[in-house]
Amino acid sequence: MNREYPVNNFYQIIGNNLRKKQNKTAIIDGDIKISNLDLKKHIDTVASYLVESGIKPGDKIAMIMANSYMFIVNLFAISKIGAVAVPVNNFLKHDEYAYILNDSEAKLLFASAKFASEIKGLTIATKIEKVIWVDGVPLENEKNIDYTKITDKFRDTTSFVDKDLNDLAVIIYTSGTTGKPKGAMLSYQNLLSIIYGAIEHYNIKEGQAKFICYLPMFHAFTLAVTVLLPIATNSGVIIVRSIATKKDFAQLLKLVLLHRCQYFVGVPDIFSAMARAKLPWYFHWFHNVKGWVSGASPLSEDVITRFSKTFKRGKLVQGYGLSECASGVSLNKPWANKFGSVGTPLPSFEIEAFSEDFRLEPRGEVGELCIKGDCVMLGYYNRPEETAEVITDGWFKTGDIGYVDQDGYVFIIDRKKDLIIHKGMNIYPREIEEFLYTHEKIQACAVIGIKDIEENETPVAYIEAKEGVEISEKEVKDYLKPLLAPFKQPRKIFFMEKLPRNATGKILKRELRLINNN
Repeated sequence: MNREYPVNNFYQIIGNNLRKKQNKTAIIDGDIKISNLDLKKHIDTVASYLVESGIKPGDKIAMIMANSYMFIVNLFAISKIGAVAVPVNNFLKHDEYAYILNDSEAKLLFASAKFASEIKGLTIATKIEKVIWVDGVPLENEKNIDYTKITDKFRDTTSFVDKDLNDLAVIIYTSGTTGKPKGAMLSYQNLLSIIYGAIEHYNIKEGQAKFICYLPMFHAFTLAVTVLLPIATNSGVIIVRSIATKKDFAQLLKLVLLHRCQYFVGVPDIFSAMARAKLPWYFHWFHNVKGWVSGASPLSEDVITRFSKTFKRGKLVQGYGLSECASGVSLNKPWANKFGSVGTPLPSFEIEAFSEDFRLEPRGEVGELCIKGDCVMLGYYNRPEETAEVITDGWFKTGDIGYVDQDGYVFIIDRKKDLIIHKGMNIYPREIEEFLYTHEKIQACAVIGIKDIEENETPVAYIEAKEGVEISEKEVKDYLKPLLAPFKQPRKIFFMEKLPRNATGKILKRELRLINNN
């Protein structure tokens, strides 16, 4: 089902907002307030610098940044000149960054100083020509540029490059359980279909979609729903740079109250914490939230029940999405919610269950969930064969097992792949296993995910040591520490004399899961 969109790209959204209300606040970042007019000036200034630096349409520009108004400015500036944004997970390590920057063929990098220790040396390990430090340059030279010096005066010396809906806008790095991360190529149409689909799905009017953006902006879910959607509706984005402490958490809820937010988007951990927290009575009485929307990973039944008992106003609902489909493809509505489901598809999207031989299953029958519509990615960057494996006749094969009921509500039962999701972050077992196999004392290994009470998964490793050697849990953890991001580190290391295998020698992870569950 084809649909029309009011814009073809991100930069046109800014122009539309400016024509309606120049002085309306577009972004609040702490004490910084940026109007629609100033936002355009910031964007035009950064876009001018990029062109002056030799960036051309189609060039890739990476961002390893914390949440800030600069992230949004840079994203739209990249869009204005027809380049491609590559937002990178800022929880990663140096080698992981190097791989993504090389794979995406990024020419320039916007970076936050807090990640300097892991970013150091990337201009040598990659083809990055310049690093533009947005909030304090560790070392200023011809390759390390201070952002404030390129934005100290507004200027507009470059023309808008009008892009088509099907042109590449953003590359989001994701992965399956086999191999290195892959770049999901998202077109303007992919992301706009989520934005305007959600607006129609929730019947959101202009100016009514003010969101608190506290989840990492590099995540496709955050980017589409809490950054682009509120700007597209001329509603405004309130940025929270982190919620590392209880004080930050209290400030987050204060902003929800003060700005009269109608929707609050989060991940299960946040809603679990809110259900347990002793919030002041006036928050429950005066908040304006009618929809608490959870995504990124499944909500446990326990969290849903406890949250519903504590929060009498506003409904906690679940959504579902994947980076390859530009994030949220189905959502429950506060006024039309089925317990245990992830809602109905957004307008113009189709979600159905298919059999192993790719035949459409009847409603209610279990199969692999597949998605069709404007949200389906262009493909994996420079990986045509892997793209062909997951897209057939326009249907994206999610790898998730579930069913669609007679009313069109989607239910997820399990994942076909071994992907581990920890607090909304993807962890890929083979990546950890590959590092484990480089240890001189390890003969064989397997990584699986175990669930805690909040339904978060944590990686654990099963190891078969080489004959005649001794190895400890501490030794393995110390070995992995500098190699993997903290959220990817296995919580427990188990040792077995022999790992279970099938007749061909393949390690049987399903047996390890049974051992763990027992």
